[in-house]
Amino acid sequence: MQASPNTNAVLPCNVTFPQSATVGKIEKSLINVSWMSNGSDIASSRETVTKIKEGFSWDISNFVNGDFSLTVLRAELNLQGVYECTVSYNSTMLHSSNVTLNIVASPTLLVPQQWVVLETESQLKCHADAFYPPPVSFSWTRDGQLVQPPHQVEGELTSNGFYTAVGNMTFYPSREDQNVTFGCRVSHNRSFQELDFQLNITYLPAVKLSAVSSHSSNIPLTLYCDLESFYPEEVSVSWLQNGTVLPQPPDTEQNPDGTYRARHYYNLSPEQRGQGGKVECAVNQPGVMQPISGSENLETLDPKDDNPVLNKSAKASVAMMSISIVLVFLLCFGFSWRRRDEKQKSLSVSCIILPPRVIVGHKGRVTVSIQGRRVDRVETAWFLNDTPISDTSITASEKGPLLPPRGEMGYYKLHTQGPLHSSGSDTQQLISSLTFIPQISIHKGAVLKCQVSYMGKDKIVMERVSEKFTILSAPEVSEIQLAETPNDSDVISMTVRASHFHPDVITFRWFCQGSELRPVASQASSSPQPNSEGFFSASSQCKLPQSELEKGGTKVWVSVHHIALKQPVTRETRGFMKRPCVSEIVGSTSSPEPTLGCEITDFYPPNVSVTWLKLREGEQDDREEEVIEGGEMWGPVQTQPRLYRATATLKRTATNQDKKKKGGGIICRVEHCSLQEPIEKLWSNVDIVAPAIPPSISVCWSSEGVGVFSLLLKGGHPKVKLLWAAGGSTLSPLVSNETEEIGDDGQREMKSVCALERSTSLAIQMNKQPERRRNGHAIKTKAAVTDPDAEGIEYIDEKVDVENNNIDRDEDTQSEVDEDSDKEMEEDPGALHINRVSMSKAPRENERARLRVSLEITHPALKLPVYRTWTEPNEEMSSSA
Repeated sequence: MQASPNTNAVLPCNVTFPQSATVGKIEKSLINVSWMSNGSDIASSRETVTKIKEGFSWDISNFVNGDFSLTVLRAELNLQGVYECTVSYNSTMLHSSNVTLNIVASPTLLVPQQWVVLETESQLKCHADAFYPPPVSFSWTRDGQLVQPPHQVEGELTSNGFYTAVGNMTFYPSREDQNVTFGCRVSHNRSFQELDFQLNITYLPAVKLSAVSSHSSNIPLTLYCDLESFYPEEVSVSWLQNGTVLPQPPDTEQNPDGTYRARHYYNLSPEQRGQGGKVECAVNQPGVMQPISGSENLETLDPKDDNPVLNKSAKASVAMMSISIVLVFLLCFGFSWRRRDEKQKSLSVSCIILPPRVIVGHKGRVTVSIQGRRVDRVETAWFLNDTPISDTSITASEKGPLLPPRGEMGYYKLHTQGPLHSSGSDTQQLISSLTFIPQISIHKGAVLKCQVSYMGKDKIVMERVSEKFTILSAPEVSEIQLAETPNDSDVISMTVRASHFHPDVITFRWFCQGSELRPVASQASSSPQPNSEGFFSASSQCKLPQSELEKGGTKVWVSVHHIALKQPVTRETRGFMKRPCVSEIVGSTSSPEPTLGCEITDFYPPNVSVTWLKLREGEQDDREEEVIEGGEMWGPVQTQPRLYRATATLKRTATNQDKKKKGGGIICRVEHCSLQEPIEKLWSNVDIVAPAIPPSISVCWSSEGVGVFSLLLKGGHPKVKLLWAAGGSTLSPLVSNETEEIGDDGQREMKSVCALERSTSLAIQMNKQPERRRNGHAIKTKAAVTDPDAEGIEYIDEKVDVENNNIDRDEDTQSEVDEDSDKEMEEDPGALHINRVSMSKAPRENERARLRVSLEITHPALKLPVYRTWTEPNEEMSSSA
């Protein structure tokens, strides 16, 4: 016997009592039972005295039925071994058997977050923990294809008696591996598990170090470092001089191919320039053990003149020329310079004050405070990076689209408050604010600028630039989804999904009855890639034995932690859940009040909600919905121990009954705790209407003895299903022909025609159209129905029956016949097939069985099929005889 840890295991022991004991009543006092393991007593029952060890149980009421099975409660590793069952009755040994109990624990899988370097030898690790017994086998897949065959690992024994093992795969990542799903597949005890993940690939940059040319060694020297074709965006750059780290600051831009480029500057002081030597720009990235660096000798980047005398003379000339230019500039423009300087000194502009939290979809406000004597003449202009911002609060929606069309910048509202006068001072204050709704696609990595100027002047008096701000988006967390594990029906997988969050760092913590669980699979630890809108999604999975969840009292919950959440989001579940199956909406007009109905089946738990919605006429994707009141639900009704069903109905109003009003539609929306999104079924204003059925079948007999049976159906939706059958005491299906057209009253009409003749053969020849067309009959349909005796009706009857044909045909000849038959059918598609029916003899001699022709009519609006039958009269039988 095999059992999973912490589950109950039944050790069987069944005995058949001797016939002498079963004649009378079996006396429990004469039954002696004992269970032993490893030489110690587990359970025993002697002379109605029962003893059983803690952790085991049995049902003594089953002893008289010969069932002495022992149940191991919450099986553990230390309970493995051989169990011996001994049964005797009235001191006579009846049974002795051994049962071996083995504990099998499936591994939990984990692939740690890991960065690999493009086209560099990398190693992936897959951890299989808490399994028993050893060994396990690891294999690796890429896009579902096996890339490394299984290799067996014994694993290491842990302190709790279970085993842990690590599988490795060494490979060289390529560009094609980006966004491709890899899988770690683990085989254990003839069961398989697989954990999918995606790689985080680091693209190494090309690093080039340069310097901004300088004409003097007494001023700072600016160095810059170009990084090309790297990924991801996050890099850190450090500067070193002669091996000593220098302090720093950076910026990045994205290339068309998705990689990034950056230029990093560093100003060397005159003393550092004088030191000379080797300078380096070292780049560190995730997963890279040694930084990538570019280096140059400072003498190459910052060459010095060889002639110091000439150098001094040149510097003196440049200095004199510079002084002359400055003097002329001051004489010509000194007044305006002084005036601008006075304006600058007369204004005090604060830095841009950012909100503490910038959340997607929530309004945020940035503010600049301006103080001075004449702030009433000051105006401000706001920019997103270098793009001017205008007030769009009138035209833009405050909800803000997640991804606005190109050229649109979203929702902005400009505010100006003031001037405000300070008491006891002639200083005034002006507050300029900008309210905006953050969007990742627009504001990620952006800065806001505020330019201050005087009204009517083009010159900018002062500019303030904000810091880059992190945009937050709280995750949308689904309910816990429960499902049976494909390879192990005794284990339930619990999955929770988080979507629409930013940034990408998120944590899932699972708990069961107060104890924290370890997730078996979590995409949250693999740095999920953003979607087209810039939002991230992740999921986490945990597993528990099904027996634990079916108790109904086992509480499992998960808490989701994210920087955008003030408090963690918690989802919990009790017991098992199963997704409902929802039928299409069915409309009925047969009841006194026209009703729509929708069946909801096979769901658990029984709590389910149904909402009826009405669509505006013509709406499909961007639809507008209106809730319809008056919906009812019958149930839920239990169909199985863990399954329920219900029926949702809606009585339609007079406006719903207007058949001329097509388009629009009605939606049945079903919500259940097992669903991440509601299930919706659309009804497009089409009724199910039963057709008008004539009371009898029309019959025409031709001079050739061919009977043509027909029935005309009017109206109805959808199309009916028809089945013709004929015979005597038993009926066999026939081939028929149906045509549709619109009648004079505008209703759809369907005419069904079936032709047949008696046959003396023992078998019914039917459904062999190629052969019947050659060896049977065909007639023109419409003409035969209207007037079978009319001239011009084409009766194809070679009078060659298979039974009476004594000419043997080989396979080649028969093939030619079939081909000719197919051609004949294509050339004459309007011909009606004639069914040949053989009748068995009647019970009395010299009597012929009466022919019966029946038509079965089925339709969704009919609770039961409708039948129309024609029976051959006795007069026709006597006359034909």
